[in-house]
Amino acid sequence: MPKSILAVDDSVTMQQTISMILEGEGYSVVTAKDGTDGLQKLKGGERFNVIITDVNMPNMDGITFTREARKLAQYKFTPIIVVTTESQINKKEEGKAAGATGWIVKPFKPAQLIAVVKKVSP
Repeated sequence: MPKSILAVDDSVTMQQTISMILEGEGYSVVTAKDGTDGLQKLKGGERFNVIITDVNMPNMDGITFTREARKLAQYKFTPIIVVTTESQINKKEEGKAAGATGWIVKPFKPAQLIAVVKKVSP
C-alpha cells in the first residue's frame, strides 16, 4: 500500500506539480485547495502519512491549517512540510511553533521535495 500524502495549495499548478513528482515516486497524493478544504480531508477518514501545505492561501492559511491539524489526535505527530515562497526567519519560526516539521522554499527542485518526504516518512 503506497504512503498517502495530502497536498494543500491554492495553486492548481502547484497541486499538479507536487502530485506528479510524488506519484512518480510511488506515493498516493490527495489535493486540497486551501486550509479549510485540507482540514475537511483530514477529518474525512482517509489516513495521510505526510501533509504538505502552502502558507499563503484564501479561507485558511497554512500556518493556521498546521495548528488545526495538530489538534487532531490522529495527526498530532504526522510530518507536516511547508512548501512556500516565504523565506523569512519569523515566518519559519511561526510555522515551527504551529507544528511544521519541515520548510521548503519555492521554487524547489523535485529531488529536494522527494528527499524531504523520504526523510520525514521513511
